[in-house]
Amino acid sequence: MGLIQQTFDLNLLNLTLRVVAPILLAALGGLLCSRAGVFNVALEGMMLTGAFMAVVGAYFLKSSAAGVLAGIAGGLLIALIFGFVAIELKADVIVLGIALNLFAVGATAYGLRAIFHSTGTFYDQNLRGLTPIRVPLLVDVPVLGPVLSGHTWLVYLSWLLVPLVYFFLFKQVLGLRIRAVGENRIAAETLGVRPGRIQYIAILMSGIFCGLAGAQLSIGQLRNFTENMTAGRGFIALVAVIFGQAHPVGVFGASLLFGFMEAVGLRLSSAPEQARGNLPVQFIYMLPYLATLLALFLFRKRSFGAPSAEGQVAMEAAKSG
Repeated sequence: MGLIQQTFDLNLLNLTLRVVAPILLAALGGLLCSRAGVFNVALEGMMLTGAFMAVVGAYFLKSSAAGVLAGIAGGLLIALIFGFVAIELKADVIVLGIALNLFAVGATAYGLRAIFHSTGTFYDQNLRGLTPIRVPLLVDVPVLGPVLSGHTWLVYLSWLLVPLVYFFLFKQVLGLRIRAVGENRIAAETLGVRPGRIQYIAILMSGIFCGLAGAQLSIGQLRNFTENMTAGRGFIALVAVIFGQAHPVGVFGASLLFGFMEAVGLRLSSAPEQARGNLPVQFIYMLPYLATLLALFLFRKRSFGAPSAEGQVAMEAAKSG
């Protein structure tokens, strides 16, 4: 009971909300690509590049805001490459995504050595990270205060983006066109929509979201950069898109589930070895990935090939817009 009581408390919920932010931000970017008919496997590479560039910007420009902007630029760089090769050169998006993920691992490791003259991990006490915000009034509320207060502004932004992405996809003309292209590219093209341009926009937006995710991870959550520090979170975000049926609310719920499992793993791994029954720490680190595998077994696959009733509405709205 001692280990359970120490693990499952209000601090676990607070930790969950912190670690879920990078997954949620990347998943929202993957959601936009999925709705546009693009299976974006490069989320991991966008996140990792964004995390590295955020550290570069925050360190040299002495500003966390500059770090976030640099992180966005890093995510956009990989998104531009992905968009050009996938749309203009008609490359296989899965092979391309894996290649860009491997490129990001190598490029950031090289940049760590070339720029910071460090291997493995770069940490500097002068690195400007994102400051946790103690929300007035909320911080003094029992139960809710310790859970909801004390996060960076990127964490709060990730929550806000869920309804904003929903409003964008279902109420705005550009969002409706994204859905129309994903539902039936040919039908959308006959209505005057340019599918390539729409997919470019969705991919670039995913690059922005992944850049924010990387910035939250490196200068918001850890305040350092470690080689391959995303550690599969981009793939977890991709599973969250699938498991959440490419819907903002579903993706938010799936991200919370995977973030909770990661938080449980972090709390258990920090417990004394005897308290956790000599369970190997490596097995504990597997928890979020086991959860994603289980989700893949359970999800009901959605088809983007034929236009659904929802897609027909989206195409009509795109035409009228």
